[in-house]
Amino acid sequence: MSQKKIFLVVVAISTVSLLLHHGGHLSWTMEAFYLGCPALRAHPAQSLKPKHTNVAFLKTHKTASSTMQNLLFRFAERNNLTVALPVQACGHQFCYPHSFTSHFVHPHTLPPNIITNHMRFNRAELQRLMPNNTIYITILREPGSMFESLFSYYNQNCQSFRRVPNGSLEAFLDEPWHYYRPSEKDSMYARNTLAFDLGGDKDRPATDVQYARAFLAEVEQAFSLVMIAEYFDESLVLLRHLLSWDLDDILYVKLNMRSQSSKRSLTPGLPAKIRAWNSLDARLYDHFNASLWRQLAALGPACVAREVRLLRRAQERLMRSCFEGRMPLLRSAAQIKNKDLRPWQPSAKVDIVGYDLPVNLSRGFLSHAQELCLKLIMPEVQYTRVLLRSQSLRYRRGYQLRAPQQAHNLQQPIRTVLPRHPQVQRSQPPPAGPGPASKTPTTTKPAAETQGRTIKLEPKSSQTQAS
Repeated sequence: MSQKKIFLVVVAISTVSLLLHHGGHLSWTMEAFYLGCPALRAHPAQSLKPKHTNVAFLKTHKTASSTMQNLLFRFAERNNLTVALPVQACGHQFCYPHSFTSHFVHPHTLPPNIITNHMRFNRAELQRLMPNNTIYITILREPGSMFESLFSYYNQNCQSFRRVPNGSLEAFLDEPWHYYRPSEKDSMYARNTLAFDLGGDKDRPATDVQYARAFLAEVEQAFSLVMIAEYFDESLVLLRHLLSWDLDDILYVKLNMRSQSSKRSLTPGLPAKIRAWNSLDARLYDHFNASLWRQLAALGPACVAREVRLLRRAQERLMRSCFEGRMPLLRSAAQIKNKDLRPWQPSAKVDIVGYDLPVNLSRGFLSHAQELCLKLIMPEVQYTRVLLRSQSLRYRRGYQLRAPQQAHNLQQPIRTVLPRHPQVQRSQPPPAGPGPASKTPTTTKPAAETQGRTIKLEPKSSQTQAS
């Protein structure tokens, strides 16, 4: 046997041994390397660049945003990050539809690394709250399918939809101004919802092209990545590269889905009517869908396709490890016995499905790994409560540690040193002192284009979202 053949045999044996030693994780990097793609990091120790951990995700409506929120919640918990959460008066959202202000943030969740609960975007207020190097991300969805979902989900909550005879989407789109009232409660669900969430004027006439162009420019300047729901996995590939995250950091399970019986197909002509009625949303989607594909092209179609395949394989492995080789059981809310997994239902006419647990896991969670599997399928309302409890406990423990120092030296600024993940590096402002950083709001003046009067800020079940 020649020396060249002997060398090749030794290399092959070494490669197989290395792959077996790492449980197959290196296959992610090997496949990506084959195409000249940036390496997919299997372990934090392999990182050449630290993960970016300061992220603001604008959670839009009916866009798979609950799935993305769950992903960010789990990333925060794994890396011991702080998630900004709403004060109790706001429920599980930042007092939406009021324009966001830092007074809506619970003082026990300051200073934050991540913010992701529903809000109406206010860039200046978020920049005051978040670290200077925060990366801003949001997600959009094709206007036709999104508006059908909005009409179905909020049919009993939005007055503009409730007026329509027999809950007919066709009837609404034939004469939208007959049913729509711009200034009434929940009107933002009935027209240009994406633009409203992004802080824009939902009722700006379609003929005002100058406003539309200026608004698109503002959004593009504010957000480093605008994901597209129809290409969720491809968007996650861009997210992973933008934040220098691992493949494991972007694994997910779809959440807050309607049952098939709650969905309807759009008849010919309806998509065009939806786009005309939601012209600003249509402009947003067309612009950022094109932008997404330019970014994917820059990364390389072959690389993106390979990473998407690797992502889906990794998700299958995760499901097997969490649920004994099977996907979680998809059930209607009434069938789910575990209240921590039961999704909120907007009305009796819409069935939002969730996941049930395998029988062996339903009898109690005995390990940390099983708890992580539970979080993977936990709805947003319950997960927000869990996070608030855990972060409030951490805050109180930090306060107890700071109290003796405060007694000895009241003139010195108080700093809380919390345990952090050794592999994660962050840049953030120093923690706040033990006193509350903001007061719970009772009333506020909403944005001019939303309402014309002062409204009490109370949790409203009608504003619970599903993706």
